[in-house]
Amino acid sequence: MEEQLKLVHLNDIHISLGAKMVPFAGYSMPVLYSNLIQEHLAVRNAAGVFDVSHMGEFVVKGERATEFLQYVTSNDVSVLYDGKVQYSCLPNDKGGIVDDLLVYRWNENEYYLVVNASNIEKDWNWLQQNNTFGVEMENISDNLSLFAVQGPKAIEALRKLTDLDLDSMEYYSFKAGTVAGIEDVIVSATGYTGAGGFEIYVWNKDAHKMWNAIFEAGAEFGIIPVGLGARDTLRTEMGYCLYGNDIDDTTSPIEAGLGWITKFNKSFINSDFHKQIKENGATKKLIGFEMIDRGIPRQHYEIMDAEGNIIGEVTSGTQSPSLNKGIGMGYVTPSFTKSGTEIFINIRNKQLKAVVSKLPFLK
Repeated sequence: MEEQLKLVHLNDIHISLGAKMVPFAGYSMPVLYSNLIQEHLAVRNAAGVFDVSHMGEFVVKGERATEFLQYVTSNDVSVLYDGKVQYSCLPNDKGGIVDDLLVYRWNENEYYLVVNASNIEKDWNWLQQNNTFGVEMENISDNLSLFAVQGPKAIEALRKLTDLDLDSMEYYSFKAGTVAGIEDVIVSATGYTGAGGFEIYVWNKDAHKMWNAIFEAGAEFGIIPVGLGARDTLRTEMGYCLYGNDIDDTTSPIEAGLGWITKFNKSFINSDFHKQIKENGATKKLIGFEMIDRGIPRQHYEIMDAEGNIIGEVTSGTQSPSLNKGIGMGYVTPSFTKSGTEIFINIRNKQLKAVVSKLPFLK
């Protein structure tokens, strides 16, 4: 029996806009509205809106909330202040990652966690299992809609809708207030595109009104709805990891180049294991690469050396609309990680030349 796909609150709107809907992380999601390159470039040059309401949100509160999050996440929660957001991951007990996530600090006793849609249940169970700190948790994923308004013109559109001082917001901070006449909205200076902009959390009952208000405010800047297809090409150009591709239950954040979110000034679940990898050197490392020969790298394609030996595997790959060439990420043995190193990608039994490149691809 086929599993029933969950629908985001504005599912009907996406269908009415002519979106191509696909199954993604247990949801029916818009992958494309018009044209991938057009949607991608709208976000890079003007503004686009993604409905990413499939993401999961948990409330964590209690006197030991900070202590709990210090234990279950890899990053240092103690450096957060009220209104600050942190990128982090949940290490498992086997040396890999349960999920990557965002940690929002309301105050020292209350946090919001934003997790990947495909891992909502898994993350919830993992956190519950490790909650020996007596913290209260609530899963509010099904009650919230989340719109990512991304691109250089996003701030100009949103300025019209709120008295919140968006201009003074630093990257990875958030404010709560009234937007488009709707109270109790969270505006977060975050995103998965590298194009600037904000993410807006709104209760489902207000989602329709918010969606319409954003498009009305952004009309003069050419704002358009954008699907998951362009979300993937945008994040790949920035070298952002995608759970299930570039990181998973078997990869250490150290191997994935996420040492910057892995802090050993505290102990967290399985921290000794990752510390050892850091000290002894990883046996595989995530790299970015750009195609020299024409070809589009895809997940699971083999990465080879000049002699045809397999040295790794592609985890994410696409044709970059901004750079107009194939780009990708993948794990390779450590001797092939230096920028400028020549490698080959096995595409349809042809070994096509590529070069290791520093991330992000888009400087």
